[in-house]
Amino acid sequence: MLSHGALLIIGAALAFSLMTVFVKAAGQRLPSQEVVLARALVSLVLTWMLLRARRMSPWGTHRFLLFLRGLLGGLALACVFYSVTVLPLADATVLQYLYPTFTALLAAVVLGERAGRGALLASVVSLAGVLLVAKPSIIFGSASAPLEPLHVAIAVCGAVLTALAYIDVKRLAALEDPLVIVFWFPLITVPLTIPTLLDTFVWPQGMEWVWLLGVGVCTQAGQVLFTRGLLYESATRATALTYLQVVFAALWGALFFGEVPDVLTGVGAMLVVSGAVWLAWQGRSASAPPSPDAEALPIEVIEEAEDLVTGSAASDG
Repeated sequence: MLSHGALLIIGAALAFSLMTVFVKAAGQRLPSQEVVLARALVSLVLTWMLLRARRMSPWGTHRFLLFLRGLLGGLALACVFYSVTVLPLADATVLQYLYPTFTALLAAVVLGERAGRGALLASVVSLAGVLLVAKPSIIFGSASAPLEPLHVAIAVCGAVLTALAYIDVKRLAALEDPLVIVFWFPLITVPLTIPTLLDTFVWPQGMEWVWLLGVGVCTQAGQVLFTRGLLYESATRATALTYLQVVFAALWGALFFGEVPDVLTGVGAMLVVSGAVWLAWQGRSASAPPSPDAEALPIEVIEEAEDLVTGSAASDG
């Protein structure tokens, strides 16, 4: 029987997978950057309310690193959301989950963390999986159904930026309150996104408002569930369980968008996930990378976030 913590982590993976469904649904007509803006605005408002409830200054003291966190996160989100709108849902999710591989490799360069042979081998396995998912014609020939190379490149770029953002968060974790770090993500993303919509903004209609709201709500729910789950599960086990998002994404893609992964995509997905889980176990004595949409918050912040989600948060202060 699954533990309470495992159920919470699985719930988080489900919430994040549903977020990608809403992103893809909204992105059928709306520019992906508009969806990024909606997601950032929801996060900005909720985080600001949490900061006010705790009577905290949102500005922090290490503002260059905070700005860099927001910039990297905003660019990563733009790449991820765009790839979700143009690629099959399962493929986009698999490519995004390259971020643990890039985190391990970049941490060795930026933070001086030692990358052992196991980490390097896991990285090779994950990258081999990406080739099977992308199916470039130069390797598989014209008989395959390759993904658009530019779309794959943008998705991989999103994973790299996510890894860089995680490394920046890791440096900030000992310097700033987690809630301040979370706040700077949408704080930079909103002004970063607005100029890209000056000529492309489309006013949402009908159910599109629901899709946009769903993006924000599912993201917040996933963050709360994942962080609460970390109270009961090790970071390694929690990280491994988040890869169920790949399975959920494949299911939603087939049910809602008629996207049925082929055999090569299935094998590639297993290789990417296997490499990422291997990396998580390799780093089990250290902190494993969290879900790209999840921030580790102290328990009192989680409880306040749950109050906000249920509509019972205090509004004073």
